[in-house]
Amino acid sequence: MKFPKTIILVLSLVTVLSVTAQNKSQVIAHRGYWNTKSSSQNSLKALEKAHEINVYGSEFDVHLTADNVLVVYHDDRIDGRRVQDLNYADLTKMRLLNGEKMPTLEAYLKKSKKLNGLKLIFELKSHATPERNREAARKSVEMIEKMGLGERTEYITFNLDAGKEFIRISPHTPVFYLNGELAPAELKELGFAGLDYHVNVMRKNPEWFEACKALGLKTNVWTVNEPDAIKEMADYGADFITTDTPEVALDVVK
Repeated sequence: MKFPKTIILVLSLVTVLSVTAQNKSQVIAHRGYWNTKSSSQNSLKALEKAHEINVYGSEFDVHLTADNVLVVYHDDRIDGRRVQDLNYADLTKMRLLNGEKMPTLEAYLKKSKKLNGLKLIFELKSHATPERNREAARKSVEMIEKMGLGERTEYITFNLDAGKEFIRISPHTPVFYLNGELAPAELKELGFAGLDYHVNVMRKNPEWFEACKALGLKTNVWTVNEPDAIKEMADYGADFITTDTPEVALDVVK
């Protein structure tokens, strides 16, 4: 059967647009969508706001306290004291800038379950010892699986001990490395799903974009906020762009 040239042209255009859409960089809201009214970094409101603007995922930071409670917070210290050296009871009076209390991971995940489709980009912060890093990774996976969110979660970490433990105990979950010193071939050998490196690292090593594609690895770049930089990383073919300006990034990549 012969098709008219017009139909063939339309089908070809649809195919090209489909492939282009599949290859478009996805946007991740860094610490949620916090740079907007009534929101704050790593807050439940920032998680909701990220879902509202339809980004691929929302990134957040997790510590294990001294009494083994997982909490969502970025900074290592509060009032000069390390979060990981404190018991959870010491943190209950802590308030985020929008007035919310510091969420436990359990509370954060309960909110996440109501936000269908939003990927959870789970950064486990580095802890004091290799043993503590591995313990924090195990408790994190236990909590994610208990909440039934394994398929919506991707783990990221600066710490190799934590990263290797994530890969060992949750081999079907994507795990990305943040620190920036390992080449794609090294990440592949260790079992990582890809790299999640600072924009300046990727500018110095632009060949890593193609190297990752050749190895079947994904690329994520952080923290990319300016429109020109977002476009630059998208043009390189970054799979994911982590940003404090997710609405700007969504407009640029589309």
